[in-house]
Amino acid sequence: MIPAALHKVVSQNLVTDNVSVVEGEMATISCRVKNNDDSVIQLLNPNRQTIYFRDMRPLKDARFQLVNFSDNELRVSLSNVSLSDEGRYVCQLYTDPPQEAYADITVLIPPGNPIIEARDEILSEGNETEMTCTAMGSKPAAAIRWMKGDKELPGKPKVELAYDKMYTVTSRLTFTVSKEDDGMPVMCIVDHPAVKDFQAQKFLEVQYKPEVKILVEFPQGLTREGENLELTCLAKGKPQPQRISWVKVDDDVPSHAVITGSDLYIENLNKSYNGTYRCLAANAVGESYDDYILYVYDAPTTTPIPTTATTSTSTTSTTTTISYPEASQDSRAGEGAPRTVDHAVIGGVVAVVVFAMLCLLIVLGRYFARHKGTYFTHEAKGADDAADADTAIINAEGGHTSSEEKKEYYI
Repeated sequence: MIPAALHKVVSQNLVTDNVSVVEGEMATISCRVKNNDDSVIQLLNPNRQTIYFRDMRPLKDARFQLVNFSDNELRVSLSNVSLSDEGRYVCQLYTDPPQEAYADITVLIPPGNPIIEARDEILSEGNETEMTCTAMGSKPAAAIRWMKGDKELPGKPKVELAYDKMYTVTSRLTFTVSKEDDGMPVMCIVDHPAVKDFQAQKFLEVQYKPEVKILVEFPQGLTREGENLELTCLAKGKPQPQRISWVKVDDDVPSHAVITGSDLYIENLNKSYNGTYRCLAANAVGESYDDYILYVYDAPTTTPIPTTATTSTSTTSTTTTISYPEASQDSRAGEGAPRTVDHAVIGGVVAVVVFAMLCLLIVLGRYFARHKGTYFTHEAKGADDAADADTAIINAEGGHTSSEEKKEYYI
């Protein structure tokens, strides 16, 4: 039972309350007197017929029952309230002049079960749809709210008043459907003072075009000449894709390629197979695709076997071993990318040349050290003591016998 809504009304010494009651339930009317001087209290219906005079009931309607009677209060209950019981009831106090207070009874009538309808039973992704919710035969008019999942959506209400003072409310909801809405509940919630948690719901069924994704099964790394390629196309939609096909964009799929359902297999790759391979999937809603761009790289290459260079001299023997690391070069297919240069190999060659030159200098040095030069200088002994030039020349002649041999060495 929903508690009655009370609104206090005061008239001199009389006090009463307005009452709201759900149809079929019980309403209670209380006439209270302040500072009563033994005056008589009575209760009248909207037609001014006496329901109770003091503790006596002149009106022959057994639904009215005395709840309490005293000098300060007359309280009467009305069971099984109907819409015809709605109106203004009068509390009357027999004084001179008589005093009156008014209690309005409002009868609430809850709506029937809400009816939710959808224009389209099966929805398609991206399309607009419309739903309606109807709450019939209520008093007062109900309010309708819409919820899609945990999100509230705005509706457009329409209120109609029937001949029997009943209201019918219809709310219209329009929204665009996405694939995420598949299986989502849409709820129509009815707000009315006579009921709580009154709602209806409908689950959306949304069809959407396939989602396509290409997986590389083999190889796991770079695709090189001579290797094999295996691709798998995954497609999911509602309904499930009716067909899956492989094409090569702007060209034909290699003649020896094997297509099995959603799998594409190409063996013995070469650069002529470069291009974009596309997987297409379609259902009743539409078509989708995913692309795989193939670049075939050069096959791995290796350098010659490591060599040994030996340099020797007459006194020492030096052995130098030069190892060339293995190098692989990958050229991106169709783009003529430059080959890579191994700087370690160049550094090793330079080191060998420098070492050979040093060894050559050492050998030449030792050779010239063993062959020194000898020559003689003949000076006139005592020529410095001659008185004149003629004497010096005479003294110089024959001086070779006594001259000393001087040696000079050069390298």
